[in-house]
Amino acid sequence: MPKKNQPIPVNHFGDESGAGISIERLAFENLPELGEWEQPERHDRHSFFLLEKGSVAIEIDFERYQIQSPGAIYMHPDQVHRITGFENVTVTAWAITNETLNSEYLQLLEDIRPAAPVLLNPETFGLLSEAASLCIKIAERKKDLIYQSILKHHGNALVGLIIATYTAQSKPADKLTRSELVTKAFREDLAHHFTRLKRPTDYAEKLHLSAAYLNECVKSMTGHPVSYHIQQRVILEAKRLLYHSDQSLKEIAAGLGYDDYPYFSRLFTKVAGIAPLIFRNKNRD
Repeated sequence: MPKKNQPIPVNHFGDESGAGISIERLAFENLPELGEWEQPERHDRHSFFLLEKGSVAIEIDFERYQIQSPGAIYMHPDQVHRITGFENVTVTAWAITNETLNSEYLQLLEDIRPAAPVLLNPETFGLLSEAASLCIKIAERKKDLIYQSILKHHGNALVGLIIATYTAQSKPADKLTRSELVTKAFREDLAHHFTRLKRPTDYAEKLHLSAAYLNECVKSMTGHPVSYHIQQRVILEAKRLLYHSDQSLKEIAAGLGYDDYPYFSRLFTKVAGIAPLIFRNKNRD
């Protein structure tokens, strides 16, 4: 019997408020069986987690994190993740659609991805906790249309506070060097076009730069040439699909822009250091 094509599950958050935002506070003790929490998934919107108590072990795009409270996590809709453990947890979780997000915030979230979890100082945690509690109370009045508008406003404010927390730990844009700005722009283009554009010259043309200068900037900031980053991004997506779906290698290759899937298999093996099907079997054992 042929395998069923099972893409990575997407968690479609319930939105009973109708405001494009869902928010709730959850509490868990130690659980011997994580069940559906341990299943890999993507979210259909931008998701945020404020860890108020306890600790969580989470895997995001094959990177493992152990997070202690107080902490915050932002996950882009593209990122695949799963919970691998937690202990005595209280967490506020909220999610917001692209349409509901302030357009400025949407761009800022694109700028900070992929974002690792962050630890919070007491002052920042207190501010986020109060703002989240207010949003929860507003969401409880979902039947009143005026509160839908209020929830959009306060939900965006809560996202803004998370963005501020992340950006406070990074260098301000007006202090970035030319090489840092070029590398940042390249990463943004790569995130959006890696399935279609495979050559360094493609990205250089989009940025109106010479391929040599783009490569010089990226290599000076990361230690690796542009071609390395293109391959790494493609192989990351391939790993996601090999591990989290039942798509065939040929289907995965085609979805990533490779008609010649034997070539793609060789590329995967070269970049990842392991054959694609061996990677799939090893990580599912």
